[in-house]
Amino acid sequence: FLSQLKSQAPGSAEELRCLQVLNQQPEGSSLEKLSSSQGCLKLASTIKAYVATVTENIIRRSAVKEAWRNYFNTSEGQLPPKTAGKPSAHLTLRPQSLAQDGRSQRSGNLSQSCRHAITHWGHGSLVSHVQNMTYRAGRLRVEQPGKYYVYAQIYFRYRGAGRDSGPQLVQCIQWQPAHSPPVLLLKGVGTKCWAPEADYGLHALYQGGLFELKAGDELFVSVSSLAIDSSDAAASYFGAFRLDL
Repeated sequence: FLSQLKSQAPGSAEELRCLQVLNQQPEGSSLEKLSSSQGCLKLASTIKAYVATVTENIIRRSAVKEAWRNYFNTSEGQLPPKTAGKPSAHLTLRPQSLAQDGRSQRSGNLSQSCRHAITHWGHGSLVSHVQNMTYRAGRLRVEQPGKYYVYAQIYFRYRGAGRDSGPQLVQCIQWQPAHSPPVLLLKGVGTKCWAPEADYGLHALYQGGLFELKAGDELFVSVSSLAIDSSDAAASYFGAFRLDL
């Protein structure tokens, strides 16, 4: 601004007189009152344009800082959640390592009827997702407390041998509070019988219920048999979503 002022009329006493006149103008007065002096009017317009430019730059910088402040949580040094909305998850069964699931999870506090915990769920496909919850090694972890509808379905493939009248298949949804042993939430049982020579063997067990869960609680599915048909992702699944009741 000073360079502009000097370039217009360096050393001129007229500008000083105009500055004194401008300083004496009431707040909010219009520039038209200076129309009697073209020099003062031009000087006032130059000052007004300079102030507008400075103000615009300050507002722009403030907006940029505010945007970065909202994006980064400066107090915790963490990024905000990438997704918005209610906590929910829908997992589909992965075909790999079902036998490994049985070997790694048969021992422990699980009951004999549901001693095989399933640890390989798919959660990043077109038909599965995890939102505002955490998935790890077959378990869904609750991050926000509330009432959750929890559900699961397993598609068993069991073929008996000889005169086997059919299996008793069991599916359980387990709840494990923080620092506590697992608790059985839901249990589904199917006892199947068929003719000795019949070629049957596909059975689906579904269960679901509404439960009050706290942050840090974990959910997982365990079964009585690993004879599961894992070729159809739409047949075996596990999930939960919060209801605002």
